[in-house]
Amino acid sequence: MWRDSGEPTDSFYEIRPDCTDVPKTRFKIKAGKTLSERRWRSAFSPEGHLDIARMLSRIQHGGIHPSIRGEVWEFLLGCYDPKSTYQERELLRQRRRVQYATWKEECKKMDSVVGSGRIITAPLITEDGEPIQDPLVLLEANPGKGLALLLAENAETSTESSSTASNNSSGSEGVKSTSHAPLEKKVIQWKLTLHQIGLDVVRTDRTLVYYEKQEHLSKLWDILAVYAWIDKDVGYCQGMSDLCSPMIILLEDEADAFWCFERLMRRLRGNFRCTESSVGVETQLSNLASITQVLDPKLHQHLETLGGGDYLFAFRMLMVLFRREFSFGDALYLWEMMWALEYDPDFFSLYEEPDSAAEKSEVSKGKTRSRQCGKYERENMRNGGNTSEAPLPISVFLVASVLKTKSSKLMQEARGLDDVVKILNDITGNLDAKKACSGAMKLHKKYLRKLEQQESGGFLAEPPG
Repeated sequence: MWRDSGEPTDSFYEIRPDCTDVPKTRFKIKAGKTLSERRWRSAFSPEGHLDIARMLSRIQHGGIHPSIRGEVWEFLLGCYDPKSTYQERELLRQRRRVQYATWKEECKKMDSVVGSGRIITAPLITEDGEPIQDPLVLLEANPGKGLALLLAENAETSTESSSTASNNSSGSEGVKSTSHAPLEKKVIQWKLTLHQIGLDVVRTDRTLVYYEKQEHLSKLWDILAVYAWIDKDVGYCQGMSDLCSPMIILLEDEADAFWCFERLMRRLRGNFRCTESSVGVETQLSNLASITQVLDPKLHQHLETLGGGDYLFAFRMLMVLFRREFSFGDALYLWEMMWALEYDPDFFSLYEEPDSAAEKSEVSKGKTRSRQCGKYERENMRNGGNTSEAPLPISVFLVASVLKTKSSKLMQEARGLDDVVKILNDITGNLDAKKACSGAMKLHKKYLRKLEQQESGGFLAEPPG
């Protein structure tokens, strides 16, 4: 049991002794404010139904105790319906574990490094799908074997393995493959991402003692490799390792961590979707520009004059949800506050299994749904419930609140985009997650009010304060 009302959380996410310049976590566990295990357990009925509304307010104000963070996140991210029973959730968990194992086995047949406890950081094949006869690549993927033997084996089996991968990936689509068939394009694209995943994994959260173990690094690599295979539209993009890493640490079972990450990606995958002319996150950057133009037109004009009207300097904040601006512990605290504020049961009903979706839609209407929503989502419902446009994520207002706190400094000292980046980089380790969320909520309210004033024929005088 935890008793110290000011207990820090760095002890749960231990930093390597040699990493002396890592920002300390500001978030402290506070009795009576932080969601404790006792209070969390008391929110379930004997059958396992969860009163989620009771928990949202506690999370919004005090975060979650690290000992239960993983299982609470599963509910916040929509892995489980709060109205489900213990038995229903266990059946669903087992079904998902089987599904993940099936996908992982598919990937393993295409490349034996998946599930082997190793990772790849060098390209395996060319863009044409031909195996790379690079000694370093072969040794990395097959430690313990002699180089001469590896070269001989690789030459002998490359055609056979290509045929096997092609058959495995195309059989369900009725595409027949000959023994000398080349790799399918989607298999080539997947294999080309594996070394990039590896390069990112070995750089992710390496200040944490947790990732000194190879098994943890390989678990992160495996999950991202499997996700890259099943998400044919987006695949893998840089930044996903930062989003997945906490799931590995918080949830012991690899499949459970995968599904928690998969649910998070349902919120964020639009940010990673790329076309020939744009990246998905540019939509949010455009929204950020519009918000700043409404709330701080002088700052917006100044940024435009400096050539920063596209707000690309905020790209990283939105892509990886402030992982680089906060300590590890504070980033997790920020995320769970955001998810509690944004919580909407209807968002998750879109992804429910067919037999439960209809029932869920009936019970989540009107006031019942409103009580189950987070504070930010309730505000959206009150002010924009009749619009066809999807509400902006709170992360956009978080960035806007950071710009607001730095507005004077940016106006006075920024003479170019390099200055803007430098000023914003100075916030790393110096932000208070709770104050940032509070500032985002205030800006959100002010923005909605100004939009309403615009629609009614012009701005009204600002109320005091």
